[in-house]
Amino acid sequence: CLATLIIMLVGDTYTLINYVSFINYLCYGVTIIGLIVLRWKKPKIFRPIKVNLLIPITYLAFWAFLLIFSLYSEPVVCGIGLIIILTGVPVFFLGVYWRNKPKCVNRLIESVTCWGQKLCFVVYPQEGVAEEE
Repeated sequence: CLATLIIMLVGDTYTLINYVSFINYLCYGVTIIGLIVLRWKKPKIFRPIKVNLLIPITYLAFWAFLLIFSLYSEPVVCGIGLIIILTGVPVFFLGVYWRNKPKCVNRLIESVTCWGQKLCFVVYPQEGVAEEE
């Protein structure tokens, strides 16, 4: 979010859309690759929807073409998009991977989470509470 805010303040919206679209297509392709890997490594697990592997493989062929064309035509935009993605790596290591955090860090993370939930009107559903009609 911080990187997006800085880019919005410094650059124009068209450039921001280019960064985000590259990131989206990159994530879509990685997701489809994960689907194919899971179908190959764990073929027996339950899947609510199971499609023929020809569909994701065809999608990956078009995805690879579009991604390579994007990298060739606008390498700076794609590079900045990758940098934006990589800004999440320290957040992952500090928030998720690091298990034995000091209590002050846990309190900070909880307060930031609570503040973000209030800002975005996000509330976890409460179990055992009857909904009002």
